[in-house]
Amino acid sequence: MAWRGFRRLSAAAVGFLVLLLVSSAPATVDPPLSRPSPAGASGAVPGIARQAAALTGCEQRLQPGRRPGVPTVAIVGASFTAGVGAEDPAGSWAVLLARQLHWNAFVYGVPGAGYVHPGLGRKGPVAAEISRAHLGALQPSLVIVQAGHDDMSVPPDLERLRVQQTVAMIQAQAPRARIALITVFAGRKRPPAIYRTDAAIVAGAEAADPDVIIMDPLASGWRFPRSRDDLHPSPEGDAWIAGKVAGVLRQNGVRPAPAGQDPALCTIAIRAPAEPIAAQNRPGPRPAPDSPWVPYQVARIG
Repeated sequence: MAWRGFRRLSAAAVGFLVLLLVSSAPATVDPPLSRPSPAGASGAVPGIARQAAALTGCEQRLQPGRRPGVPTVAIVGASFTAGVGAEDPAGSWAVLLARQLHWNAFVYGVPGAGYVHPGLGRKGPVAAEISRAHLGALQPSLVIVQAGHDDMSVPPDLERLRVQQTVAMIQAQAPRARIALITVFAGRKRPPAIYRTDAAIVAGAEAADPDVIIMDPLASGWRFPRSRDDLHPSPEGDAWIAGKVAGVLRQNGVRPAPAGQDPALCTIAIRAPAEPIAAQNRPGPRPAPDSPWVPYQVARIG
């Protein structure tokens, strides 16, 4: 989310893609893959296969039959969800929220993604993230979408349409799930376009689902500790956002599960831009959407 702030982060802070499988398994870390060759060259297919296999294993851990009685939340979004500003993706507001809820959780964050813009590696927009989550298999009780800032250049009518389509997609794939949207986060500079985008997201969501839970950081004036880019949350800011979201969910009837039920947490955080987010959101040739263009590592944390 918010390429203007994101591109100022140091290369060290965004130098990898991490896929975290957080469960009760012993702590292990697979060695990072070396940077793959360009799409179509020798070695590209094994990288894709390994990512697919890791994702499949993650989803299997979250399926209802593995942990009967433990609800599941699916959270997709942009850089805030990917943990930009936190020390690592495990410190993002979304992961902290899942731990507070004691729910199974699938978390997918793509910096720069919106309802229209594809973001890093063209792994977005959020509808593409939702598609990869396989909601039909996960059977979530709640789906949270965090996006908006990166779409401020999008015409409001298009933004509203894409929001409606995204909500309808969730309803079709997970008809029993509550839907919650976290709209625009803004930095110090707040051009008029950002308010138009925010209003379009709210209007589109409410048109598609009158019972949608709307959390609007821009309109509600959320204030939390931020990282040095003055946009993304610091680790303390992520904790504040997690607590705020948990409070809003409680007000809407979403309650934590009892502690000790051994929930599973799967987090996919896309990092390491091959080019600035701005360039990824411009028309023109780009890498293939599924090109394994960054290394990643898999961790299981007990």
